[in-house]
Amino acid sequence: MDRLWAGWRGEYIEDVTTNDGSRASVFKHILESGLPDEETHIVWRGPLTFAILNRFPYISGHLLVMPYREVSDLEDLTPEEHRELWSTVTDAVRAIKIAYHADGLNIGVNLGTAGGAGVPDHLHVHVMPRWIADSNFMTSVAETRVLSEALPVTWHKLRDAWPRT
Repeated sequence: MDRLWAGWRGEYIEDVTTNDGSRASVFKHILESGLPDEETHIVWRGPLTFAILNRFPYISGHLLVMPYREVSDLEDLTPEEHRELWSTVTDAVRAIKIAYHADGLNIGVNLGTAGGAGVPDHLHVHVMPRWIADSNFMTSVAETRVLSEALPVTWHKLRDAWPRT
């Protein structure tokens, strides 16, 4: 039997497990942590939605945009959540373009476990920069991600570039 050591996952599991041993939504846990946005990597907060860095990004600048309310499917969003979610995705695109001068972007939603959702009970939209000849192929061919900067650096770049209203 092959074994893959992933010791870093232990910290992640501790982070999303409550004192009574039950599992909390990772995003709910972050939101209720009381920690400052710089530590939780929340880039922007609106009345109904927020934008946060992906803790395990595919590429530097990888943002997640989601409602505060835990819903699994797009059709479960209220009209107000829907409007703010997609408006926030647009703001995320603008911030990534300013901060990273990307050649393009990937925007996607994985619905349900079969659809690839890592946190299937809390809908989130992935927004990430892409460049011509970037190293994203490494994830597919070498099961390796190449990140050019630490999350706090990414947080500052995107926070500074976020559109002000």
